[in-house]
Amino acid sequence: MGVITVLWEKWTEFRRDFYKITLAAMISPMMYLIIFGMGIQTTSHGEPYLNFLIPGVISMATMTGSFSAVAQNMSVQRLYEKALDQVMVSPTPLWQFILGQIIGGSLRGMYAAGVIMLLTAPIRVGLIFNGVSFLIMFLNGAVFSTMALVLSFLAKTYNDAPKYNSYIIVPMSFLCNTFFSTEQMPSGFRQAVSLLPLSQACEMIRAISRGDAPGWFGFAVLLVYLVIFSVIAVVFIYKKKNL
Repeated sequence: MGVITVLWEKWTEFRRDFYKITLAAMISPMMYLIIFGMGIQTTSHGEPYLNFLIPGVISMATMTGSFSAVAQNMSVQRLYEKALDQVMVSPTPLWQFILGQIIGGSLRGMYAAGVIMLLTAPIRVGLIFNGVSFLIMFLNGAVFSTMALVLSFLAKTYNDAPKYNSYIIVPMSFLCNTFFSTEQMPSGFRQAVSLLPLSQACEMIRAISRGDAPGWFGFAVLLVYLVIFSVIAVVFIYKKKNL
């Protein structure tokens, strides 16, 4: 019941800010597609660059959509509205509250990715997206939702949320196999970047888009991140409850 309540709150927020959320999901990715995809006429791995770029932008949209949906909202609720304190004294199990936040954030990320898929559908690139692609999008969104949840718990002021975006989301957006392949990066740095969740999500969605199997390693990496940040979130909120 607690999960449904949190998801209903997310749904109400989505309906209220539908146009703002949709525009935010469209503008940055479309600028990237226009500037990098149509402005740079080149190939990648023997294919048109758009075939490489579109799966990367879709993966990035799940990251940014999920992270922003949870980080800013939770920071405001915890620091100013004191909604987290109200949740702690309510009969709602705290793990259900956390799970609802993760699912809600992930669904927001999938919506952002869906917007990009619709906008790029008229481009005849022959990319394939199936149920496994959406599962990867959901897992990637869940990872960044839990990450945003943990960081929002650690935030001291509302201004910390944009800082986390600059420290984490922006570097990943450009480094993690989204716009350019990591193959040309120096050894060591390349391996470290490849273990980041967005790198694995991009690689798996890109593999599916060209008709290949995504492999199990990427799923394992995403699940490890999801478990780690979920445990941190649970420990933090239960510790705060017992203070």
